[in-house]
Amino acid sequence: MATNASLAKGTRDFYGDELSKRQFMIGVIEKHFKQFGFSRIETPSFENYATLIGKYGEEGDRLIFKILKSGDYLSKAKEAALTSRNSQDLTPDISDKALRYDLTVPFARFVVQHQNELAFPFKRYQIQPVWRADRPQKGRYREFTQCDADVVGAQSLWQELEFLQLYNAVFTELGLIGENKVKIKLNNRKLLSGIAEVLAIEDRLAEFMITLDKLDKLGADAVAEELRSQGFEDSVWNTMQFFLDESISQEHKLDKLRHLLATSTSGLKGLEELEFLLNQSRLFNLEAILLTFDLTLARGLHYYTGTLYEVNAPEKVQLGAIGGGGRYDNLTEAFGGTEMSGVGISFGLDRLYLVMEELQLFGSHLEDQIDVVVLFLEQSDPIRLLQLIGQLRSKGLASELYPEMAKTAKQYKYAEKRKARFVLYQNGNDNSSQALTLKNMKTSEIHEFDFESLQDMIATIGA
Repeated sequence: MATNASLAKGTRDFYGDELSKRQFMIGVIEKHFKQFGFSRIETPSFENYATLIGKYGEEGDRLIFKILKSGDYLSKAKEAALTSRNSQDLTPDISDKALRYDLTVPFARFVVQHQNELAFPFKRYQIQPVWRADRPQKGRYREFTQCDADVVGAQSLWQELEFLQLYNAVFTELGLIGENKVKIKLNNRKLLSGIAEVLAIEDRLAEFMITLDKLDKLGADAVAEELRSQGFEDSVWNTMQFFLDESISQEHKLDKLRHLLATSTSGLKGLEELEFLLNQSRLFNLEAILLTFDLTLARGLHYYTGTLYEVNAPEKVQLGAIGGGGRYDNLTEAFGGTEMSGVGISFGLDRLYLVMEELQLFGSHLEDQIDVVVLFLEQSDPIRLLQLIGQLRSKGLASELYPEMAKTAKQYKYAEKRKARFVLYQNGNDNSSQALTLKNMKTSEIHEFDFESLQDMIATIGA
């Protein structure tokens, strides 16, 4: 029975120019990861379900793609779980694996498993797909690629500062400077914990942060109403509103925080860390970054404990976050390892691609094209032409022979679809001089060569 050729929602095929542009971006990001001293690792596409569950908060856990056990998995499920029709009760009985939700939790698992082999502080980068059972929309997919860099085993804030330099280096090379510069929001989880302490809502901190993190999506009025519906006092939102007012200077907001958090040790520590990054970053030329402090930045993932980053697209592109990260202190303990503080950032490749495309920052050299298509005509000597193609390839020129004899018009159409720069064909069935014709597909200019004029031909193609 035939099935419709269709993609699963939230996934995409990549080919042609789009794939060439994605590979270019990956190349730029990976180059700077290496220059900043990070080593590459890869982890499996799926992990044990127990590895992932409970690390992302209730909302994140809900978006994990579960993998059914092999065989007759229902026969081993507990009767009570089956009859309750409760997915949370049933899931452990029928699923013991899951697709990775992010790259950070698998990295923490990797560190604990390989801690006796690694040199600490350990700096790793990872460029791999992740999966989330989310509702697809523009810039939000169920399968997407993350480009992560993390350092584990060091508590110094100098590493947070270096990540700002790393962001700047990548965005500068990609052309996101001047009017196209990105905005990086900074916050610190200790500040939010301190505010929760002062407002006497410590026991509801996670709920408070999850709601606060919806500000960009829902707007201030909707977040205020959701907090009220959850039973938070109006004083909670009134306190936060001061920090939303864009007419108030950053210095005034920091001073307000200093007074507000005067009785909170944790909150004052967070303020100290935040001010260190803001002050030290001014000593560097971060030309691709507009750095701002945003107290409402919470980032929904539960494992963050300190600095928070969120990278937003340039103002002219209505897309939201294209990267982010932060510090986490307790992840390795979750896997039975010793406590090792970690900090990391991520580039969202798929959203970054949309930004680059909308701002027309990809050069024409990134088109998926071939240098030379050699036509297979009636008079062609395929062995001689394949030998010539081999020589062209040895000089770095992408070349191919049309694989069968066909009408000339059909072969030209193929060359056009392949975006060939040149078409080459044999004029006669002997090896006399002027036996080859090279046509520039853009200008229609014609050049004639013999089989021995390889250097002249290469010079013409490379011009």
